[in-house]
Amino acid sequence: MLPLVLAATTALVAPAAAIERSAPEPAYLTDTIPAPKDVAYPGTMVLNVDATDIDRAILRVKQAIPVAEAGPMTLLFPKWLPGKHGPRGEIEKLAGLKIMAGGKVLPWRRDNLDVYAFHIDVPQGTSQLDVSFEFLGATDKPQGRITITPAMMNIQWEQVSLYPAGYFTRRIPISATVTYPDGWKAASGLPSTATGSTYRYETTDYETLVDSPVFAGKYFRQERLSPRVRLNIVADEAKFLEAKPEQIEAHRKLVDQAVKLFGAQHYDNYEFLLALTDKMGGIGLEHHRSSENGVNPEYFTEWNKGPGRRNLLPHEFTHSWNGKFRRPAGNWTPDFNTPMNDDLLWVYEGQTQFWGYVLGARSGLFTKQETLDALAAIAANLDIRRGRDWRALQDTTNDPVITARSPKGWVSFQRSEDYYNEGMLVWLEVDSLLRAQSGGRKSMDDFARAFFGQKDGDWGIDTFEFKDVVAALNSIVPYDWDAFLTTRLGEKAKGAPLNGFVNGGYRLAYVDEPTPFIKDQERTSKAIDLSYSIGLTSKGGEITQVIWDGPAFNAGLAIGSKILAVDGMAYSDDRLKEAIRAAKGGKEPIRLLVQSGDRFRDIAIEWNGGLRYPKLEKAGSGTGTLDLLLTARK
Repeated sequence: MLPLVLAATTALVAPAAAIERSAPEPAYLTDTIPAPKDVAYPGTMVLNVDATDIDRAILRVKQAIPVAEAGPMTLLFPKWLPGKHGPRGEIEKLAGLKIMAGGKVLPWRRDNLDVYAFHIDVPQGTSQLDVSFEFLGATDKPQGRITITPAMMNIQWEQVSLYPAGYFTRRIPISATVTYPDGWKAASGLPSTATGSTYRYETTDYETLVDSPVFAGKYFRQERLSPRVRLNIVADEAKFLEAKPEQIEAHRKLVDQAVKLFGAQHYDNYEFLLALTDKMGGIGLEHHRSSENGVNPEYFTEWNKGPGRRNLLPHEFTHSWNGKFRRPAGNWTPDFNTPMNDDLLWVYEGQTQFWGYVLGARSGLFTKQETLDALAAIAANLDIRRGRDWRALQDTTNDPVITARSPKGWVSFQRSEDYYNEGMLVWLEVDSLLRAQSGGRKSMDDFARAFFGQKDGDWGIDTFEFKDVVAALNSIVPYDWDAFLTTRLGEKAKGAPLNGFVNGGYRLAYVDEPTPFIKDQERTSKAIDLSYSIGLTSKGGEITQVIWDGPAFNAGLAIGSKILAVDGMAYSDDRLKEAIRAAKGGKEPIRLLVQSGDRFRDIAIEWNGGLRYPKLEKAGSGTGTLDLLLTARK
């Protein structure tokens, strides 16, 4: 019977070619969000934020938005955020949205194409919308960056406000008030007056408000660094605010050296916002008249143990010139929901990384040797990235959109936001070429003053394109800068571009003991870096990075595995390092017992080169151009 049934069934099924498949037409959706126009908004928005619920990290928002006419209106939650280089607005944390007019609740509809947009119909006779919602701050790391703790908070205005579509944000006036917990003090680049714990901020435009975040805290200290610059510090505990005079003086020298470098200052007043914390999430974010900086609590109290994150403030301060005043044309947008073009981030961030380390050395926040050791670590890390084999530096400027800084399994092959550090290496090479082509008369200092040093006090925005960078370099020293930069941005090559060191009088070498800079990194991260020997990093035995095509990779290891034993003995950092030392020059592999999930494996790592750590060594005698670059200006 079975063959007969199969035959009958087969006969009932028509050939596939004879059936006409259903084929839908696309459902085209119309973009109903008004495009921004450079016209004045009719009225001033009023924003009130209750920031007192620090135990639950809830910010309660009330906002009055004037309206000029009835009909369709769209309110936007900021999406594309300057400095974050991507669509990173935390729309998921907005809750309880209510929009009212004349005491009546208005229905709202989220846009089908852009979830950051809310459509409403404004009734006849309405002069003002009353908007309320809660911003539910993260209370645990998996929810995102923690911005509110029992001792401090970081308010970013884009999280606690909406704005009307159809206008350049610089044309929308707004007045903001925040009530902080009793006894707290707050600082922002936007001037304010305080009545108790309630701060009323100067009426400004919405673009400037978003560019003027707040650090507030129970434990607060403020230091004047120059007539126009202040350092505002909040800390987890009062004891961390204790800074020695020479430590504050190094920050004063940072401001002094930056002004000597660039010539002009592009702010009326500048506020460093510095959080000493391991409770609030880390941050380094630039603004025109301020910067948000998060470092370890012991930034001052363990100053002599190593430089830690002392390169953060020089980097973010440099952005006032590079990235905020002079800004790539694609990184300026008329509102916060227009996509950005990040193609010039190798200038915006790469050159800022360059100047950050230079100013760190010139100010004394980093010693010269610490700076050289940091540069060696950066160069070596890029030098072993096999991702350079297939992915050009220019393409990494897309990473803020591709990845949004999520962890990667194989960063040495995938690459990441390498426009920071590889961009810095390119600018080191540019400095060496400027000096060589001019017989030592010109350098990147001349470029900095020419490109960033106009219009003292102007904290507007002056955009630039690739051709403007090339033209500025040619005005300093004629050279085929277009071809040089195009090559560096587009090349796919093994090894990092190290000519800046070679031309500057140094070479990248490897030694069997970590530099003090690497020791400090290992101390603060509680991890060991064996990237340049067996090709992995480990935190208490947990493998946190594996270098593509390195010995650990070739032995089958990956992130997430845990090393339980080394050569038959229980794992410790020192035991693993000793095994690497003992295997040097021999033929026997390094044997590990590794757990991956519920699997246990015996792993043999073929490596007999011993421990290796990067260091810059002098090539030749005398003062090289890299030495000159790192010398303080008088």
